[in-house]
Amino acid sequence: MPDETKGPNPVSPPPGGDTPPAAKPAEAAAAQSDTPAAKGETAVTAKPVEVAKPADPVTAEKPAAAAGENPAPAAPAPAAKSAAAEAAKPAAAKPAAPAAAAAKSAAPAKPEGPKPEPWESDLTARLRRSYGSGITEAITYLGQKYLVVDSSILYEILLLMRDDELFDYCVDITAVHYPKREAQFDIVYVLYSFHHNERVRVKTQIKDGDSLRTAVEIWPTANWLEREVYDMFGISFEGHPDLKRILLPDGWRGYPLRKDYPILQQDKEWVQINLGIESGQ
Repeated sequence: MPDETKGPNPVSPPPGGDTPPAAKPAEAAAAQSDTPAAKGETAVTAKPVEVAKPADPVTAEKPAAAAGENPAPAAPAPAAKSAAAEAAKPAAAKPAAPAAAAAKSAAPAKPEGPKPEPWESDLTARLRRSYGSGITEAITYLGQKYLVVDSSILYEILLLMRDDELFDYCVDITAVHYPKREAQFDIVYVLYSFHHNERVRVKTQIKDGDSLRTAVEIWPTANWLEREVYDMFGISFEGHPDLKRILLPDGWRGYPLRKDYPILQQDKEWVQINLGIESGQ
């Protein structure tokens, strides 16, 4: 006979003859479960189950290495894989800049600058009839009128321009140096006519060492203008009443506006004698 005291459900009804209340479904299920406690066996305390963490892909192979094995190289992480794949790709060639090239090729050509044009007028016609080849050139450039004449007839042309053509004011006299040319100097007279409200430049060429006749007798303003040309270029004007330097001291050597005169050159001897100092250049 089985021991009625063992097991979850005793066979004999409880005293009093009353029927026990029905067990709740959950309790009945627990009572009928096949546990050691229900069977009268010694219960063993269950250890809490540890949830395994996902393995680190980088350190997953460490146990094998610790065991002395030769593990396969660890697989790189997905991010490392993508970075390595991008680095392994050949660098894409930068596309050429077609827009810049097209813009450069399509850029319009620069327009040509202004050019001298022949100057034809009653004045130039009269001068050519009177002096022929002595009038080397008659041109206009950006509205500026030029007469280029031979140096042998320069004084006559200047006198004619004042008396016959009414150019009664000598605005300026200047020069330009071309050291590689045989006739190294251009001398330019800028004349103005109050009567015609017109400006004309008369130009001639001379060699280094040649001189010109002064124009002081034609225009008194030529006095200081010719002195400045003498001071800066060393060009002499015959008949000038007082031809001497006007900007630099009388004893200064050299002519600063000649192109063979260095920009930092000084007359060191003059500076030492007259100023008592050493030249700073």
